[in-house]
Amino acid sequence: MISSMTAFARHPALSPQGTFTWEIRAVNHRYLELQFRLPEGLRDIETKLRDTVRKSVSRGKVECSLRFQPDPSQQPALQLNETLAQQLADAAQKVAQCLAAPAPIEATEILKWPGVLVSAKEDLSALQQSALESFAKALEQFIDSRQREGSQLRQLIETRLESVLIAVEKVKLHLPEIQQALRQKLINRFEECQVEVDSDRLEQELVYLAQKIDVDEELDRITTHIDEVKRVLSKGGAVGRRLDFLMQELNREANTLGSKSVNKDTTQASVELKVLVEQMREQIQNIE
Repeated sequence: MISSMTAFARHPALSPQGTFTWEIRAVNHRYLELQFRLPEGLRDIETKLRDTVRKSVSRGKVECSLRFQPDPSQQPALQLNETLAQQLADAAQKVAQCLAAPAPIEATEILKWPGVLVSAKEDLSALQQSALESFAKALEQFIDSRQREGSQLRQLIETRLESVLIAVEKVKLHLPEIQQALRQKLINRFEECQVEVDSDRLEQELVYLAQKIDVDEELDRITTHIDEVKRVLSKGGAVGRRLDFLMQELNREANTLGSKSVNKDTTQASVELKVLVEQMREQIQNIE
């Protein structure tokens, strides 16, 4: 399938440890750039998270953030370092004896001292596993979002491809008329100037002029490029760069068609083609 590089997913998940809320968002980028914002206790799983994303995403600037709200009932009990607390209390009393009017010592001030209150060692393996499982579901939603938008982009591109083919067929249909009109215009110009022209030389010049303004080759290449764009779209996958290259080639042929134009219909067709190609190119900038 065709995937867009822009997408957003938000997935909250309940676990025995608490509530995980993943947010994944992505914008266009030439390559794959990953950014993670994780709580302190879950930073060790970033490598695994990156590997998981790389298996499904090849382009785009992807930002993944996790908010974790722990379940209070599952929090490890606090333990008091009595030895350190007693040392702090004794030190505070000695300092108070040196003061004329010491303020009373608050127990909460001692509790704030680093190391006085410590948490029982927490088993992070279960917490990390829950985070990985919830991320996998968030990533699945993110990929679905990319593919839905990619499907819409494909429809927009295919609609414009059909418009390009219609414009090409119009030019092909009028080519004989354009060449005949140019031939007659040249003959009329000689007659107006009352110049006697060798018929053989005139035919040679007309053949040369017809070759100079012939756009059959450009029209054939446009049709070939369109067939290739359709094939690439059907193939799916990470095809954005290939499609961008094909748009450059289509634009090149449209420019050549305009430079060879000697008729307002051909000029108008060239302008229309360039507009359609530019519209497709803008959409393709969003494709992975």
